[in-house]
Amino acid sequence: MVVGIAGELDMNAVPRLRAELDTALDGERPPRLVLDLTETTFCDSLGLGLLVGTLTRVRDAGGDLALVVANGMISRLLTITNLDHHFATFPTVGEAVTAIAPHDRGTE
Repeated sequence: MVVGIAGELDMNAVPRLRAELDTALDGERPPRLVLDLTETTFCDSLGLGLLVGTLTRVRDAGGDLALVVANGMISRLLTITNLDHHFATFPTVGEAVTAIAPHDRGTE
């Protein structure tokens, strides 16, 4: 599932987004989630907490989470906070979706 986050990811947006992510994570098992942050203009500590909490939930359920980030504020924030080493980040939604897609593990 792809969830786009536009505008500010702050104390005002986090409750609504948390509810949306809860719904998304209640679906597919294991969860495979792409968060498109290319239109996100600001992220505060609550927003970062939501991203980290979502990553933990997805991994605990055996799933994958990918972030789509453009060069800009969100990319710098992930680097400054060292979170760029914990999240799989991609420049496009297509690349993120491909990276977390289930792979055929059949034998030949």
